[in-house]
Amino acid sequence: MLPHVVVPSILAAFLIPEWHLTGAEAGLLAGAGAAGYMLTVPFLAALTDRIDARKILIAGSALNALGTLLFGVFASGLWSGVLFNAIVGVGFAGAYMPGLKALTDRLEPGDSSRAVTLYTSSFSLGVGLSFLVSQLVAESWGWRSAFLVTAVGPVLMLLVCLLLPAVEPKPAQGRLLDFAPVFRNKTAMGFVLGYGAHCFELYGSRTWLVAFWTFVVLRHGEASIFAPIVVSVVFSLLAMPASIVGNELALKFGRHRAITTVMLSSAVVALLIGLFADNSPRLLLVLLLVYALTVPADSGALTSGMTMSAGPRYRGATMAMHSTVGFSLSALGAWGIGIALDLAGGPLNPSAWTAAFSVLALGILLGPVALFWSRAKVPQV
Repeated sequence: MLPHVVVPSILAAFLIPEWHLTGAEAGLLAGAGAAGYMLTVPFLAALTDRIDARKILIAGSALNALGTLLFGVFASGLWSGVLFNAIVGVGFAGAYMPGLKALTDRLEPGDSSRAVTLYTSSFSLGVGLSFLVSQLVAESWGWRSAFLVTAVGPVLMLLVCLLLPAVEPKPAQGRLLDFAPVFRNKTAMGFVLGYGAHCFELYGSRTWLVAFWTFVVLRHGEASIFAPIVVSVVFSLLAMPASIVGNELALKFGRHRAITTVMLSSAVVALLIGLFADNSPRLLLVLLLVYALTVPADSGALTSGMTMSAGPRYRGATMAMHSTVGFSLSALGAWGIGIALDLAGGPLNPSAWTAAFSVLALGILLGPVALFWSRAKVPQV
């Protein structure tokens, strides 16, 4: 996870001014990683139904490190940055969901819910470290060094893979990219579509968090305001306990009810941040801390719900669909927020941030709609 948010971390302070990027171009650059992920994860995750996911995890980690190094050494503008960030995304497609499949293949069935939630919530711990390391390194030694240093993370993952015991997956039926059984599983698809709404909000907020807090600091100029690096790291680290607690609430009160409540709450908080974008930074900090809890609180419950409702022989394919939908909307979230900022006057305009957080709120509200659809009974004719 160490290279995962290097681009969003350095976007406002380094890449936008150096490469003269508009909001839409910056969103395109940040979303290229999610786009590369989305284009390749259907094949790579589905392949884990046929071969040991550890093998794909090794290849994905190596490519993740390579793309990060290429960005740090050769990126010189928007399109070269898009290309190298997309390569990073392809590598991550071979690491994240195949890593989850490698985990679940080595667990007893009763262990899956909490184990999957711990895995997905550790994603946020990795994001927090990525924010912290990349910003500290970029400020000390330049933004290219941030990529060179964080590329060490996927290399270390290669060593971890060697410690995993080998397993052979159960033989899969049908063609490799046959997702018809996944589409027919309405329960699983409800969680998949809900995850898409979650990813739209999550990646949109993470991509533009540093830029938003930079706007707040510049707008008010108070020395007592926390620096963007502190806010971004805390925002990410709070996600891990929030995701774990969210899954526990789902186990206690019902998965659909808990997820829907979290999503509605998150939409309200996003709207409040947008409405008060030009108000007291202390109020905004409180709202952001609450938002840091609501945004990820549904993640573990959605992913564990997907894995438990997936057919055993099509779990890899279901994970592939889960990630494809999720990261497609991640790329759209990063880009869409950039477009909203441009249309509403740019990232130095308070009304632009009102528009941006309104878009995030609308995106997450699609989640409860998907969950309601997945539970609706088809009338008998």
